[in-house]
Amino acid sequence: MSTTRPFAADDRGPDAGDGAQQGETEAREPETVRRLQLSGESGIVPRARDFTRQALRDWGWLPAASADRRAAAEDVLLVVSELVTNACLHAGGPEELLLRRDGKSLRLEVVDGGAGEPAPRTPHRAGRPGGHGMFIVQRLCLDWGVVRRTDQPGKTVWAELAAPS
Repeated sequence: MSTTRPFAADDRGPDAGDGAQQGETEAREPETVRRLQLSGESGIVPRARDFTRQALRDWGWLPAASADRRAAAEDVLLVVSELVTNACLHAGGPEELLLRRDGKSLRLEVVDGGAGEPAPRTPHRAGRPGGHGMFIVQRLCLDWGVVRRTDQPGKTVWAELAAPS
C-alpha cells in the first residue's frame, strides 16, 4: 500500500471546487473525471455501482465485446463496491466517489470522514468471515492507498486499476 498520492481535491484546480452537483462530470476535463456526492444518501453501494457502470458505458468499457474489457469493468465495479462498503461499515459512510480515467488506468477515490485506515486482513484466511474487502482491492488493483485530509477530519481511500487493452 502506498500513501504518497495527493488528496483528490489537491489536483482539481481552483475552479473545480465543491460546486459539482451529484453525478456531474467536471467541465475542465470532459469525460475523464466524474464525481458523485454520497453524503446522507440511502442505497449508497448500488448507487455508486450504477454511477460507475454508466461512466464505464460512456467510456466504452461496457457493453464489452471483448472478454478483457468485460473483466476489467467487473473488477472496477467490485472495487467500487468494496471501497464504498468499507466506508459505510468503518468510517461513518462515504461522502464522495470520484472516478478518474486516462488511457492507461482508472483511479477510484472514496472520500469519508473516518479516522481509521483500511488494511487487508493479515494473514488472509479464506474461511474467516468479514474483513476481506481490502484483500480483494489489493489483489485487483495496480496500487491503492490512503491520504489523510489536512483541513478537516477524514481521508480519501484510492485505488487504481489498469484500463482494458
